[in-house]
Amino acid sequence: MRKLDRATCPAPACLGTYTHGAHTWGDVSSDHKREIRAQLIAMQGHCCAYCEGDVVSLGQHIEHFRRKSLHPALSFDWKNLFSSCDQRSSCGHFKDRGAEAYDISDLINPCDEDPDTFFIFRADGTISIRKGLSLLDQRRAAETLRVFSLDAKWGRLRAMRKAAVSGYLDDADAAFNEGWSLDEIRAFFQMELEIAQDLPFCTAIRHVLTERE
Repeated sequence: MRKLDRATCPAPACLGTYTHGAHTWGDVSSDHKREIRAQLIAMQGHCCAYCEGDVVSLGQHIEHFRRKSLHPALSFDWKNLFSSCDQRSSCGHFKDRGAEAYDISDLINPCDEDPDTFFIFRADGTISIRKGLSLLDQRRAAETLRVFSLDAKWGRLRAMRKAAVSGYLDDADAAFNEGWSLDEIRAFFQMELEIAQDLPFCTAIRHVLTERE
């Protein structure tokens, strides 16, 4: 999960043609859903808002952060929409159908808060809750991992994150073994980070290359 900036992408004009009370999400046309997805991709890239997996390979759906069945008035609210992968074992589908009861205010919204404040992604594909958080924020971080099924115990995502960072670790080892200077290594990985910022699992890549505790 990474910080997203919705201000960079205005609401699709088509959302203004639907009104709570007069319409349901089922009334949204295929063309309008394509328009919404295109704008979400402009904000997120081709990465799931939650796991950061590649939605081209994992599939995708328009996800309501606050479930439209419980919050119908937010069905057409641009601030409530994300692009989520289509996997049933994690992310939007799991939140709505697989997770046990939760309080939506406990979940970290990647447009409203910076997930970096709460999590550290590790080279082995695991996610740790940062030290020094308040008890409330520790609970919110743990609940976000649980409700979206992002926790390290879920082997599929852990393996995908580990695979995403492994090549960068190999490059780091090679650079050290070849005697590169620290300045050369920093410059190389700065360039790699700029390239990786739009790749799947970019937060895991960035944390492995830059985080120090």
